Amino acid sequence: MTSQHEHEAPFAQLPPEERLFRMRHSAAHVLAEAVLEMFPEAKYAIGPPVENGFYYDFDLPRPLTPEDLPLLEARMKKSVAANHAIRGEQIPKERAREVFKDQPYKLELIDGIEDATVGHFRHGEFQDLCRGGHTESTGQIGAFTLTHVAGAYWRGDEKNAMLQRVYGALFPTQQELDDYLKMREEAEKRDHRRLGRELDLFHIDPVAPGSPFWHPKGTILYNGLVDYMRELYEEYGYKEVITPLVFGVELWKTSGHYQNFAEDMFLFESGEEEMGIKPMNCPGHCHYFATGHHSYRELPLRLAEFSRLHRNERSGVLHGLTRVRAFSQDDSHIYCTPEQFDGEIFSVFRMLERVYSDLGLGEPTIRLATRPAKSIGSDEDWERGVRLLGEAVTGAGKQFVLAPGEGAFYGPKLEFHFKDAIGRAWQLGTVQVDLGMPQSFGLTYIGEDGQEHRPMMIHRAILGSLERFIGVYIEHTGGHFPLWLAPVQAVVIPIADRHAEYAHKVRSILRGRGLRVEVDDASERMNNKIRKAQTQRIPYMLIVGDREAEAEAAAVRDRSGDDLGALPIFQIGDRMVDERDSRSIQAR
Repeated sequence: MTSQHEHEAPFAQLPPEERLFRMRHSAAHVLAEAVLEMFPEAKYAIGPPVENGFYYDFDLPRPLTPEDLPLLEARMKKSVAANHAIRGEQIPKERAREVFKDQPYKLELIDGIEDATVGHFRHGEFQDLCRGGHTESTGQIGAFTLTHVAGAYWRGDEKNAMLQRVYGALFPTQQELDDYLKMREEAEKRDHRRLGRELDLFHIDPVAPGSPFWHPKGTILYNGLVDYMRELYEEYGYKEVITPLVFGVELWKTSGHYQNFAEDMFLFESGEEEMGIKPMNCPGHCHYFATGHHSYRELPLRLAEFSRLHRNERSGVLHGLTRVRAFSQDDSHIYCTPEQFDGEIFSVFRMLERVYSDLGLGEPTIRLATRPAKSIGSDEDWERGVRLLGEAVTGAGKQFVLAPGEGAFYGPKLEFHFKDAIGRAWQLGTVQVDLGMPQSFGLTYIGEDGQEHRPMMIHRAILGSLERFIGVYIEHTGGHFPLWLAPVQAVVIPIADRHAEYAHKVRSILRGRGLRVEVDDASERMNNKIRKAQTQRIPYMLIVGDREAEAEAAAVRDRSGDDLGALPIFQIGDRMVDERDSRSIQAR
């Protein structure tokens, strides 16, 4: 048997990222070994390393319970302590079929491999079908724990069997694992799905999978972001349009989406015509541009749209607001001359920095994503697009890292990633060069020389999907939104029933200044009302009694519990209006 390590550097000399990848990969094999020991009749499918750990999919005789995980973990640690050597070789497919004759998922994988041989790995009595990339022994795996079990369709297809996916977390040291588990515990407290219910923002129901129901408070938050972006559109010279929701497939064939994106679209027959619900706005914007005659004097033309978009995400990947089927984007497409390209990219950078600053998101990391396997355009066009984006980033005094093969099918893109309050990285904004649609739609403008020219096209989103952004932002802030976005900006709390009339007067005065203020005049103790307001993350509590009514004032507390003292109502209004209009994030 030929060892996988025969021509490799010793494990200890590999780069840290490669060592961690192999630890996690080998841990997945050790997990499968433990499951097969516990359930000899189990059918095992696949088990890759993933971010923060590993998983393995199983077809089991019964559902796993939380109590099973420590038992499996103990079996895994026994294998680690045994320090079994991990060895791999290439074996003929016929031999592999014999080895895995009782494992239908492995047999299906073998049948899908075109080569005459397949990778076969073994440690102790366990063996698996695998491409490789492992530690030298089970003793090198590192610190791990099993975290949870979820359902997963075989090969991600909901028409296939539902398997049980066992997840584990793994890091090189116990301290790193402990830090991750602490972060994960905090992430569970901030889970936007839980906070969405507790703060009465939204819910998602099986009656409409992947399509959120926005409650009144959530709608205020949603519209607040849209209104904010519209203000910036006015300032930065964007023109908002509304294009149809449904198009005939000829438009999608022209844009290339029908050929490259059809499986992610909702397509249907209407009479004898095939139609598609739009998954993005760019083809509609190109069609709009193509219907007119344009001069270089009109460029750059910056079109923006907030229309609803729909993508046919598989049910197994839907996740709260961060992976949905129905959503809106702060979507824009910029048509410009080649000479205007750098200036437009710089303008997007300035706008993006402004938005992220106003929202308290910090400085983003920029990734430059290059040509994927499934794409349109020539190599020369892609090289030019990558070069232009790279030069625009460095010309703006910023740095980027390459993300090979992660561009859109129609062109390279910049991705803007930020770290949230507990250190998790999220992608938000994108800037993309389109190498195909200006030509596919025959877009032209008359240049200064009187001749027709092809415009450059830039796709731009700063928040991206508003649904996804709100999900991320809920978790980043823990629901403590800045005042200007808070659905309820203050609550007036009367100390006794006789103070309710004055409390409503205070609300009326502050509402007259455009502030979102409520009164809690329920028959409860005042301290209970204060705790309720803090639980709801309401920025300010205005407590009123006899003295406050006489002085036309209120005792002010913020949501952290700090007592700001008694202030006149007009001063409270001034303070809140200033905080709202300056888009201060200090109230968090």
